[in-house]
Amino acid sequence: MLKPIKTEDQYNEALARVYDLMQKDSKENSDESDELEVLSILVENYESEHYPLPSPNPLEAIKFRIEQMGMSEKQLGEILGYRSRKSEILSGKRKLSLAMIRKLNEVLHIPAEVLIRAY
Repeated sequence: MLKPIKTEDQYNEALARVYDLMQKDSKENSDESDELEVLSILVENYESEHYPLPSPNPLEAIKFRIEQMGMSEKQLGEILGYRSRKSEILSGKRKLSLAMIRKLNEVLHIPAEVLIRAY
Protein backbone atom coordinates (compact mmCIF):
# COMPACT_ATOMS: atom_id res chain seq x y z
CA MET A 1 0.00 0.00 0.00
CA LEU A 2 1.32 3.42 -0.91
CA LYS A 3 1.89 5.89 1.90
CA PRO A 4 3.12 9.48 2.11
CA ILE A 5 6.90 9.84 2.01
CA LYS A 6 8.10 11.18 5.35
CA THR A 7 11.75 10.20 5.64
CA GLU A 8 14.85 10.24 3.46
CA ASP A 9 14.93 6.43 3.50
CA GLN A 10 11.33 6.25 2.27
CA TYR A 11 12.20 8.82 -0.39
CA ASN A 12 15.16 6.74 -1.62
CA GLU A 13 13.03 3.59 -1.67
CA ALA A 14 10.34 5.41 -3.67
CA LEU A 15 12.95 6.67 -6.17
CA ALA A 16 14.25 3.13 -6.62
CA ARG A 17 10.73 1.83 -7.20
CA VAL A 18 9.98 4.64 -9.67
CA TYR A 19 13.14 3.71 -11.56
CA ASP A 20 12.13 0.04 -11.63
CA LEU A 21 8.64 0.88 -12.87
CA MET A 22 10.00 3.17 -15.57
CA GLN A 23 12.14 0.33 -16.93
CA LYS A 24 9.05 -1.78 -17.57
CA ASP A 25 6.86 -1.42 -20.61
CA SER A 26 3.62 -1.00 -18.65
CA LYS A 27 0.35 -0.60 -20.43
CA GLU A 28 -1.67 2.53 -19.78
CA ASN A 29 -4.15 2.20 -16.88
CA SER A 30 -2.43 -0.93 -15.59
CA ASP A 31 -1.67 -1.41 -11.89
CA GLU A 32 2.01 -0.67 -12.55
CA SER A 33 1.32 2.53 -14.49
CA ASP A 34 -1.06 3.69 -11.75
CA GLU A 35 1.56 2.93 -9.11
CA LEU A 36 4.17 4.88 -11.09
CA GLU A 37 1.84 7.86 -11.36
CA VAL A 38 1.01 7.92 -7.64
CA LEU A 39 4.64 7.38 -6.60
CA SER A 40 5.73 10.20 -8.89
CA ILE A 41 3.28 12.55 -7.19
CA LEU A 42 4.50 11.49 -3.74
CA VAL A 43 8.15 11.95 -4.76
CA GLU A 44 7.42 15.35 -6.26
CA ASN A 45 5.66 16.48 -3.07
CA TYR A 46 8.56 15.31 -0.91
CA GLU A 47 11.11 17.03 -3.16
CA SER A 48 9.23 20.32 -3.25
CA GLU A 49 9.13 20.36 0.54
CA HIS A 50 12.67 19.15 1.26
CA TYR A 51 14.59 20.26 -1.84
CA PRO A 52 12.89 23.44 -3.06
CA LEU A 53 14.34 25.02 -6.18
CA PRO A 54 15.19 28.70 -5.92
CA SER A 55 13.36 31.03 -8.27
CA PRO A 56 15.49 32.05 -11.23
CA ASN A 57 17.06 35.45 -11.62
CA PRO A 58 14.75 37.56 -13.86
CA LEU A 59 17.51 38.32 -16.37
CA GLU A 60 18.59 34.68 -16.59
CA ALA A 61 14.94 33.67 -17.06
CA ILE A 62 14.58 36.12 -19.95
CA LYS A 63 17.81 34.96 -21.61
CA PHE A 64 16.85 31.31 -21.18
CA ARG A 65 13.37 31.85 -22.58
CA ILE A 66 14.47 33.75 -25.70
CA GLU A 67 17.06 31.05 -26.36
CA GLN A 68 14.45 28.35 -25.77
CA MET A 69 12.07 30.02 -28.21
CA GLY A 70 14.81 30.55 -30.81
CA MET A 71 14.43 34.31 -30.66
CA SER A 72 17.13 36.89 -31.21
CA GLU A 73 18.05 39.71 -28.86
CA LYS A 74 16.78 42.07 -31.57
CA GLN A 75 13.34 40.50 -31.19
CA LEU A 76 13.61 40.96 -27.43
CA GLY A 77 14.27 44.66 -28.06
CA GLU A 78 11.08 44.80 -30.10
CA ILE A 79 9.13 43.15 -27.28
CA LEU A 80 10.50 45.62 -24.75
CA GLY A 81 9.78 48.51 -27.07
CA TYR A 82 13.26 49.94 -26.65
CA ARG A 83 15.99 48.34 -28.73
CA SER A 84 18.64 50.53 -27.10
CA ARG A 85 17.48 49.61 -23.58
CA LYS A 86 17.59 45.90 -24.22
CA SER A 87 21.35 45.73 -23.60
CA GLU A 88 21.03 47.92 -20.50
CA ILE A 89 18.37 45.60 -19.12
CA LEU A 90 20.23 42.37 -19.93
CA SER A 91 23.41 43.75 -18.35
CA GLY A 92 21.50 44.75 -15.20
CA LYS A 93 22.15 48.49 -15.61
CA ARG A 94 18.44 49.24 -16.02
CA LYS A 95 15.54 47.65 -14.16
CA LEU A 96 12.45 46.26 -15.82
CA SER A 97 9.46 48.57 -15.80
CA LEU A 98 5.96 47.34 -14.99
CA ALA A 99 5.00 47.67 -18.67
CA MET A 100 8.02 45.58 -19.69
CA ILE A 101 7.18 42.92 -17.10
CA ARG A 102 3.63 42.71 -18.41
CA LYS A 103 4.82 42.43 -22.01
CA LEU A 104 7.43 39.75 -21.17
CA ASN A 105 4.81 37.81 -19.26
CA GLU A 106 2.36 38.07 -22.15
CA VAL A 107 4.76 37.28 -25.00
CA LEU A 108 7.39 35.02 -23.42
CA HIS A 109 5.08 33.48 -20.80
CA ILE A 110 7.56 34.08 -17.99
CA PRO A 111 5.66 34.20 -14.68
CA ALA A 112 5.35 37.75 -13.33
CA GLU A 113 6.53 36.57 -9.89
CA VAL A 114 9.86 35.64 -11.51
CA LEU A 115 10.19 38.95 -13.34
CA ILE A 116 9.49 41.13 -10.26
CA ARG A 117 12.24 39.55 -8.16
CA ALA A 118 15.14 41.75 -7.13
CA TYR A 119 18.32 41.36 -9.19
